[in-house]
Amino acid sequence: MPGMKHLTPNDPTPRALGFSMPPEWATHAATWMSWPADNDLWFGQLEPVRQEYAGLVRTIARYERVELLLRDDESERDARKRLPADPVSGRLDIVFHRVALDDVWIRDNGPIFVRNDRSELALTNWKFNSWGGKFEWRNDDRVPEYVAGQLGMGHWDLPVVLEGGAVEVNGEGAALVTRSCLLTPSRNPQLSEEDYADLLRSYLGIDRLLWLDGGLENDHTDGHIDTITRFTDARTIVTSVEADVTDANHAVMKGNLRALREMRGGAGQPFRVVELPLPAARLEGEEGRLPPTYANFYIGNGFVVVPQYGDVNDQEALDILTPLFPGREVTGLLSRAIIGGGGSFHCMTQQQPEGTVWTGEPGEQP
Repeated sequence: MPGMKHLTPNDPTPRALGFSMPPEWATHAATWMSWPADNDLWFGQLEPVRQEYAGLVRTIARYERVELLLRDDESERDARKRLPADPVSGRLDIVFHRVALDDVWIRDNGPIFVRNDRSELALTNWKFNSWGGKFEWRNDDRVPEYVAGQLGMGHWDLPVVLEGGAVEVNGEGAALVTRSCLLTPSRNPQLSEEDYADLLRSYLGIDRLLWLDGGLENDHTDGHIDTITRFTDARTIVTSVEADVTDANHAVMKGNLRALREMRGGAGQPFRVVELPLPAARLEGEEGRLPPTYANFYIGNGFVVVPQYGDVNDQEALDILTPLFPGREVTGLLSRAIIGGGGSFHCMTQQQPEGTVWTGEPGEQP
């Protein structure tokens, strides 16, 4: 699109131009999502997955616009059938796009937006390799470029693998990450913890990386932070715990909890750390143990949507999370079929913060 600029590591960085990644609770212009389409990837369970997914789209669209990517004719027919316009208003706040896709996990393959203090919005386009080459990814890796083109937005194209679910920011310069994910050799084997700190400071405006060791057992993302530990505001962290000492997740979650209690914010104050149980029942899928978690919630304009699994801990999770989001409606939606693919609601969404489009014209300064 005319006026939209591609920036590279040779150009001024987002930080140099005053940009940083806003926290998820900052006001959204829209949520980007990708319609599930591949029955084989869902082990023959595409129909129940689409039922749950449609419920998620409808819930989000009550509060903000959904930009929905569809990979083929069948996906578009199915989505339009399941997402009819409101019978009273005659509308549904969903925009449909036809885009080549491999899968649905747009948190990881989609763009990461950055914004400056003039509320100008740009995006960063990182490489996506399907969590170290575990699945097909080449179509999904092109999604940020498509989004930038649709928005006419200036963006940085970076030759580094980074998934959105691997970074959790608080809007005050801190970000939570895991060593098990970022330091795995199948992503960026040349990068150390110090290298990541420099990279994320320059391109996402993050001042302090807060490292946890690992995530859930058999998580194909290698332990994304958004499956275990999240900020609910700038000073509050909710983190998953496993009560069963015989469970493989117990020791890892206990170690994370211990580390979080020692961490400090920018003013040197400890964070408020709230424990969130994992589902009690062990869930098995086609490729072994599944990683169900309540931490994979999505925060939007006036709402939080929390995955539920028909588990005895479902209600307790909602009871813990609800008071952490005053002014937002905290809703539980079933994710029992969706978790069969290895992720849940946060993995399936990518927020576009509110802001005016920054085209990245030469010489343009915030």
